[in-house]
Amino acid sequence: MRTTTKYGKEADRALGMWVKLARASATFNKATVRDIRRYGLTQPQFAVVECLGHLGGMPIGKLSRKMLVSGGNMTCVVDNLEKEGLVQRHHSESDRRSVIVDLTDRGRALFAEIFPQHAEYIVRLASVLTSDEQEELSRLLRKLGTGIDA
Repeated sequence: MRTTTKYGKEADRALGMWVKLARASATFNKATVRDIRRYGLTQPQFAVVECLGHLGGMPIGKLSRKMLVSGGNMTCVVDNLEKEGLVQRHHSESDRRSVIVDLTDRGRALFAEIFPQHAEYIVRLASVLTSDEQEELSRLLRKLGTGIDA
């Protein structure tokens, strides 16, 4: 169903796709945020724990780029995770100016406990699509995301 029929066939099609993508993303995001809250974390905190849990320690700048957030926002998120004893900062051995963020033992234990549960939740959300549809949607979203020159 077309959202609009005012701007010409191409524009109406693109606008309709954008609205559907935005709504689906917002709905999926709302559901995942609700799941993340049950672990006592904010979405940005969960994202940092997940990233460090999968990739290991990294400079805070690299972590910011991976999370697509500013350095100031990332510093605040890391500060709060550090207060909770989930991450620690240390200077890089190869470049003392570089600060590495890594999970603490407590952070690794939390990641090991919660991420499999969260992954299972994502599987349930995505199950409205078949496996082939999930793969096709992933391919199309990657194509769209990498094809846009931000």
